[in-house]
Amino acid sequence: MSAPPDDPTPDPDAKHQRRPRYRGTHPRSFAQKYKELAPEKYPELVAHVRDRGQTPAGQHVSIMVDEVLAALAPAAGERGVDATLGYGGHASKLLERIAPGGQLLGLDADPIEISKTEARLRALGHDAHTLLVRRTNFAGLRAALDEAGWHDGLDFLFADLGVSSMQIDDPARGFSFKLEGPLDMRMNPKRGLSAAEWLERSALDAIAAALSENSDEPHAERIARELAARRGRISTTSDLALAVRTALGERMPADERELSVRRVFQALRIEVNDELGVLDSLLRQLPECLRAGGRLAVLTFHSGEDRRVKQALELGAKVGTYARVSEEVTRASPTEQHANPRSKSAKLRWARRSG
Repeated sequence: MSAPPDDPTPDPDAKHQRRPRYRGTHPRSFAQKYKELAPEKYPELVAHVRDRGQTPAGQHVSIMVDEVLAALAPAAGERGVDATLGYGGHASKLLERIAPGGQLLGLDADPIEISKTEARLRALGHDAHTLLVRRTNFAGLRAALDEAGWHDGLDFLFADLGVSSMQIDDPARGFSFKLEGPLDMRMNPKRGLSAAEWLERSALDAIAAALSENSDEPHAERIARELAARRGRISTTSDLALAVRTALGERMPADERELSVRRVFQALRIEVNDELGVLDSLLRQLPECLRAGGRLAVLTFHSGEDRRVKQALELGAKVGTYARVSEEVTRASPTEQHANPRSKSAKLRWARRSG
């Protein structure tokens, strides 16, 4: 007599599915780092990677968490926004502080990562009333608040600008020159032009302007000429890195060339995602979105971002919108910079709404 369908007896004819092997003693490609990509199954491995001052593949180590919490001073029952939900590290700490009775609205434009992060936070016990998640960049802040019914505003808002480690580490996203992949760089891969498409369609002057304005690249004109000359032939991250190195030539010191490669990747990412335009929109909306006494904190990672935030807060203080603003930037401690090298360029600014 045949066994019932739910019989747990192993099938002797079933073949054991082995994990695909990789060359060498350690996995090299993003997809092969199966232990780092499953932190809930291999916590010791993840801890070991972090102890070496590295970020596990597909994860993000939150920056200046204690300093952000000190600036925002979230309290039980308050309502706040994490405008850049990312991996959810800051959000999880904010949720702890506003319990019981508080609510957090998490915004993120990345359709790939937002669902993963929401699942992680739900698993920690944060239900749909406590944590609201919306897929949008923070230029849509006012609309997101209205959709949530938060017409009278917020007690605090946090924004962690730039790109997260999950995006940088995944070669399919095309954010890093360290990994071969399609030259995409879009936070939302379903919207707008990829970096490769933007380069193919943009005039030399537009390319040079983007490199200069978005990353203060000192060799913007020289690099732009090379990129324009290769129009239609730059489709991967390696193609772009090679074009920049070729433009600068072997006479330039290697470390200086590599800095330019980093700046070019940064500049194109900012351009493709209109990051500075989106930031300007957020800064304009903030005063009307914060309740009296509401707090905001912003982490920036390059001069273009920091300059905008600084000027907006200073203007707000001058006209009386903000009662207090940070006079100096706060940086990650030497200990944090050693443990998480990606925190080295971070700058934290904060403000408190008048009222």
